[in-house]
Amino acid sequence: MLNPTVQQALNDQVQKELHSAYIYLSMAAYFEAENLPGAAHWMRNQAAEEQEHAMKIFDFIQDRGGRVTLQAIAAPPATFSSPLAVFEAAYAHEQKVTQSIHDLYALAVKEADYPTQVMLQWFIDEQVEEEKNASAIMAQLQMVGDSPAALFMIDRQLAARSGD
Repeated sequence: MLNPTVQQALNDQVQKELHSAYIYLSMAAYFEAENLPGAAHWMRNQAAEEQEHAMKIFDFIQDRGGRVTLQAIAAPPATFSSPLAVFEAAYAHEQKVTQSIHDLYALAVKEADYPTQVMLQWFIDEQVEEEKNASAIMAQLQMVGDSPAALFMIDRQLAARSGD
């Protein structure tokens, strides 16, 4: 049986993962409006990945005999000042998610919930990749500055992302 304290924290994380999906969909909408379809595609894939993360935790709660309780999802930001600002926000958001996963892992350790620790190890590894990807794109955008040609090239590169 799932510890009630861990169950609540896992339910909170489901909400955070779904909120992440909302954030990335909002970023995709921004890129569509800015005529950057490659970046919009990248963000849509990111949103889908966040939904998969939420479902992984959702299923884990169910598998452990727990009760999933869905929570309200706040509206994401709708405007951004530039493509760089979007990826800066994405990177900062991934850092926040990483901290949330670490806090959840620490709770699982405190509660001696070994199955949850094992499940969360996947998320810890995943967050390393998430931060790396957002940081790399952010760094490229910082390097190219306001060059439309370079932004076009980065957009084409982002369009090549497959549905992870």
